[in-house]
Amino acid sequence: MPAITTPEAISSARWIEAEQQEFSDKFNRASFQVAHQLSAHPLLQLPALMDLADRTLKNRPDDLHYDMGKIRVEQRWDAIEKPPFFPRQALRQIEECSAWFIFRCAQRDPNYRVFLDRGLAEIKAMIGSRLESEILVEDIIIFVTSPQRVTTYHVDRECNFLLQIRGSKTIHVFDREDREVLSNEELERFWSVDFNAAVYKPHLQHRAASYKLAPGNGVHIPVNCPHWLQNDDNVSVSLSVNFQFKDGRRANAYRANYLLRKLGLNPTPPGKSALLDTVKSRAVAPLVWAKKMQKRLG
Repeated sequence: MPAITTPEAISSARWIEAEQQEFSDKFNRASFQVAHQLSAHPLLQLPALMDLADRTLKNRPDDLHYDMGKIRVEQRWDAIEKPPFFPRQALRQIEECSAWFIFRCAQRDPNYRVFLDRGLAEIKAMIGSRLESEILVEDIIIFVTSPQRVTTYHVDRECNFLLQIRGSKTIHVFDREDREVLSNEELERFWSVDFNAAVYKPHLQHRAASYKLAPGNGVHIPVNCPHWLQNDDNVSVSLSVNFQFKDGRRANAYRANYLLRKLGLNPTPPGKSALLDTVKSRAVAPLVWAKKMQKRLG
């Protein structure tokens, strides 16, 4: 895809493109590469992101995340150093400090809402009208990472399109249905008690699909597909357009299985019986709701 560099061209061009048959076959089932026209967008350049950091710090400081240090692929997120930081200074020093800077929920800034509204609209158009009714939460996240920085192995609950804006890096995405890579027990813990439950198995690295990300391309990452990233010797900026689905039956079935396994049982994995998944989901749904309310009320 040729680069688009003028504001007028960026405004009029389609932002996200994918081969339609591959999109239809693999959406939220397997990873695949996409192309985009956002690498030259002025709001995604570092000076504009510094201004966004200032506004976010003032209005929504919890939407900023910063950590630093030498990171291992298998390292848990809760074991990574999170020092105090000043956002603009952190971005100025991003080239030297082996850091990861995240703008969560960037669409809450009015200037950046367009990336969610338009980007997600294009994704919905490729999938069809059914997607609109299936989405529970929509979000965009902007990542800025230091040269050579690793993003640790993990799974997400979001369906994600990760678009590379600046710099290059490699993302390794695994098959979520490969139970040697990602066990049912890990998924049960992930949905129930531990976001770091997925365990990296280096002897299975060859099973990953690896994508070289550079400005103008990106990758689709389905819900719960394990992945990790290695930044090249450059500052990287990436934009994530992602969403969570309303249907929580599979997630709740994993939560129910987590409780059943604690009782010494060997529960049937989700996907084997729609009826059983529904019964389990209805059984644990009140517990999930109560936990969310407890967290919301502090």
